Amino acid sequence: MPANQQSIAILTAVKDNLESCILGKSFEIDLLLTALLAGGHVLIEDVPGTGKTQLIKALAKSIDGEYRRIQCNPDLLPSDITGVSVFHPHEERFVFRPGPVMSNILLADEINRATTKTQSALLEVMEERSVTVDGATYALPHPFMLCATQNPIDFEGTYMLPEAQLDRFMLKLGMGYPDALTEKNMLHSHSLGQPVDQLKPVTNAEQIAAVQREIREVHISESLTDYLLEIVRRTRNHEAVLLGASPRASLAFLAAAKAFAFLHERDYVLPDDLKILAPYVLGHRMLLRPESRLDSLNSQRVLEQILRQVQVPISAGR
Repeated sequence: MPANQQSIAILTAVKDNLESCILGKSFEIDLLLTALLAGGHVLIEDVPGTGKTQLIKALAKSIDGEYRRIQCNPDLLPSDITGVSVFHPHEERFVFRPGPVMSNILLADEINRATTKTQSALLEVMEERSVTVDGATYALPHPFMLCATQNPIDFEGTYMLPEAQLDRFMLKLGMGYPDALTEKNMLHSHSLGQPVDQLKPVTNAEQIAAVQREIREVHISESLTDYLLEIVRRTRNHEAVLLGASPRASLAFLAAAKAFAFLHERDYVLPDDLKILAPYVLGHRMLLRPESRLDSLNSQRVLEQILRQVQVPISAGR
């Protein structure tokens, strides 16, 4: 049975909208939509000027979602993100003033420039979809996705993201430089202003939430589930790895695979879905031993080895 055609039409319209202003990044857009549909969060790591912020802004406009942007820096306080209780003298009570986290799409720009204390304010947000201020818990809007960016080159004045926080990002990806033709087309498209400013919504947050519920029903065979788990287990047992992927990573891997399959108009997962997603779901969750890094190994090369070693199930579709 094919995926719901009405939902597919919605996703196609969103993707076309994004591709109209973010040129030459079809695969990266697929990954971003995969995370959105799977209810996950995304970390985009790349050098400045590659379109990270524009991509997130375009997504928020396309789904007509509430969008907020936080410029992370060492002066940023946790309350600047979550919100604060303000005393109203006339009413003689404290009233919660929501922070930017009360949105559908939250962009934490240069997240590694925020202090570890401020970064920790996002842990509850990412896992529980809520914030607790002065003992009271407030639920976030639905759907909600945190999109964070960081620069892999400039380390001055930055704070490394702890493993516990990295593990809460479903996907980590980069944008990369455009090819020559794409960059030339980009110059023409920007001659009359920012294309993202001209975008119109093609759906809304409620419809995206409905598609998220559909995706939970995407089928994955027992043999393919075992294949997924074996890949995750190998990250824990590999001789070059000090810390492998967690059970949370297994859940994220499964959810991302279902969303990726649905995005490609299927209601079942294929082995290729897992192979394609593995570097983006598992790569940032692996901590290599120091001696392995000296041997020029990195998480991507380790995952390539694991994917070659794990046998693909013969019958894994419907």
